[in-house]
Amino acid sequence: MVLSRFGGNPNIGVFSAACETVSFMSPDADPDYVRTVETALGVETCLTSVAGSFVVGSLVAMNSNGAVISGLADGIEVRTISKHLPVFLLRGVNNAAGNNILANDNGAAVNPDLDDTTIKGIERTLGVKCVRASVAGIKTVGAACRATNKGAVCHQDATDAEVAVIADILGVDVKRTTLNHGSKLLGPCLLANSKGAVVGDETTPIEMGRLEDALNLF
Repeated sequence: MVLSRFGGNPNIGVFSAACETVSFMSPDADPDYVRTVETALGVETCLTSVAGSFVVGSLVAMNSNGAVISGLADGIEVRTISKHLPVFLLRGVNNAAGNNILANDNGAAVNPDLDDTTIKGIERTLGVKCVRASVAGIKTVGAACRATNKGAVCHQDATDAEVAVIADILGVDVKRTTLNHGSKLLGPCLLANSKGAVVGDETTPIEMGRLEDALNLF
């Protein structure tokens, strides 16, 4: 596990996303940050904007099978990302895929407001079953949680019933914590896969210990 920040911001998950094989991050990423992510997670990096924006982590959700990205992405961005993973465009008002989808290679939890047709498209692209879910009453489950194929962390105020739904669909244990010195929204604080994690550098040693345990980073 490595502490880092993106352009002076500890919310690294806003600007970058990762799965088992690749990370996507905004073109202004510092080379040192790129190397940190590649080394910690064992991935290659693709620099790209999404929908003309540098908040790539908020606009991309993915697993080993595919990537769901904002439906506002342009053709060049779609082609760039498609070189690494099949792409599904998330359209409508809830198009910030990284915020609205929580996925690993076993399953995905999605914003309850997504319609059936959209959910079927997500399932085809990610190759997993989706369930509608919220965490701590928050519909943007991708912002409230972060998952890998070995474990997941979620908003500290998640109910037992919410945790059970997430654990069942993702096929991993889910543990509550905070990151970045008390932040309950974990998606912006963290990049992780089964090989490692990069977390915002305001994360305390206690929070790091909880994260290491939850994601089985031993």
